[in-house]
Amino acid sequence: MFRTFIPISASPTDLKRNSGLLSRAEKKACGPREPKPGVSPRRILGVDPGLASSGWGVLEYVGSRLHYIAHGCIETEAGRSRAERLFFIYRSFCKIIDAYKPSESAIEKLYFGKNVTNAMYVAEARGVLSMALARRGIPVKEYNPNAIKQAVVGSASADKRQVQEMVRLILGLKEVPKPDHAADALGAAICCAHSGNPG
Repeated sequence: MFRTFIPISASPTDLKRNSGLLSRAEKKACGPREPKPGVSPRRILGVDPGLASSGWGVLEYVGSRLHYIAHGCIETEAGRSRAERLFFIYRSFCKIIDAYKPSESAIEKLYFGKNVTNAMYVAEARGVLSMALARRGIPVKEYNPNAIKQAVVGSASADKRQVQEMVRLILGLKEVPKPDHAADALGAAICCAHSGNPG
């Protein structure tokens, strides 16, 4: 069974914004924060693509402060055809974009290691996610893994656990975001926030 879930969210949309099931207060919570005069908030959607699991995380950068909004993961079943799984990722991600209305997005650059087959699956997922963003006119910024580590931890040699713990601390969360793909997506969003205004 395919599923999209939001383990932690400041705005409990359950991806139902357009279904009429949200209260007025919930819809307001999904929208951008009220900025201070003269300050334009940047709402950033970070993405960590994968065929089995694609993580996402939303935050806002207002002035010099980061505000956590939500994170989650899109999961697909291995028993389904690749085309079905990619279509589900695309359709689910479109709902996430429509619910949280990001102004820009961040995604990790594709790295081809020893497992070329797995990298190809990631590339396919990355393609449908990027297409969903492009279709809505949302700028997509790409960062290599070392740049994300440097932005989040301050060291390009940081390990995965250190990055995830720093994501928790930077965003003021009680626990490390789960699953790992969602934490990685938030890391990409933090990197984007610290990389200046969108071009």
